[in-house]
Amino acid sequence: MDLLRLKKQMDFFLEADKLKKVYRQNYLSDGSRKENDAEHSWHLALMCLLLQEHARDKEQLDFLRVLKMILVHDLVEIDAGDTYCYDREAARGKKEKEKQAAERLFQLLPGDQAAEFRSLWDEFEAKVTPEARFAAALDRLQPLTLNYTAEGKSWQEHGVSLTQVLERNREIAEGSPALWEFAREIIAEAVKRGYLRE
Repeated sequence: MDLLRLKKQMDFFLEADKLKKVYRQNYLSDGSRKENDAEHSWHLALMCLLLQEHARDKEQLDFLRVLKMILVHDLVEIDAGDTYCYDREAARGKKEKEKQAAERLFQLLPGDQAAEFRSLWDEFEAKVTPEARFAAALDRLQPLTLNYTAEGKSWQEHGVSLTQVLERNREIAEGSPALWEFAREIIAEAVKRGYLRE
């Protein structure tokens, strides 16, 4: 057994525990409190298992790779923090902060795993592969669905408009036309119910 390797893996595992302290702007579906990044990652992984049949090009997708991307992509927020997706001002400098976080965090791992995790993170960020596009579609659909079921609480707190929601979420179609159709129904219903302003 390689004790040094195991120690590095466990150090990273404990560092990843800090994701539980990074809170997002989305509320839980009952609107009782905001979710943390670890809950978000778990929820996305569950969505992947449930909704993989709706992925574009599902026959060619490596769903284990999608799951890995989902579990790795927000780890950088341990250092960079969560940036609300509709806050353009806060988004300035986000990419650089996240890149620095990726360099620090993934280097805690043994070399082969550091390279794999960094590759997964880079792939998700680029959104070029079918796996990354499906992972990104889920990453958009999860908070959209929570915002809807929490009666638009986060949208209303931040003054988010229909145009902003459509602009942010239209890339769902790249990963899954079916999920984009579902998302558009949710968005239309949110406007109809007064959860989201036009």
